[in-house]
Amino acid sequence: MAQTIVVALLVTACAVYAIWTLLPAAARRALARRLADVPAPGAVRGWLRARAVATNACGCDGCDKAPGAPKAAGGDAAGARGTVTAQPIRIHRRVTR
Repeated sequence: MAQTIVVALLVTACAVYAIWTLLPAAARRALARRLADVPAPGAVRGWLRARAVATNACGCDGCDKAPGAPKAAGGDAAGARGTVTAQPIRIHRRVTR
């Protein structure tokens, strides 16, 4: 019986995580705003409040919308990403015998 309860809790937690991860950012913010008012432990409420006011950018510096994205000096042709350096691409052929 205990094994069934543990498995049910794990499956539920995984489903909630998958749904949260796959939701669009606007839907996650709206859901976090609604859930922040539900009675919960302080750490959970703080986490939800932080997610309710999160920005659209992922914060990975992969796009110009990221909060810490570098700005181009003087608006040159390189764009808002700054100076781009070329990196060689290596192609490895698969050897079949």
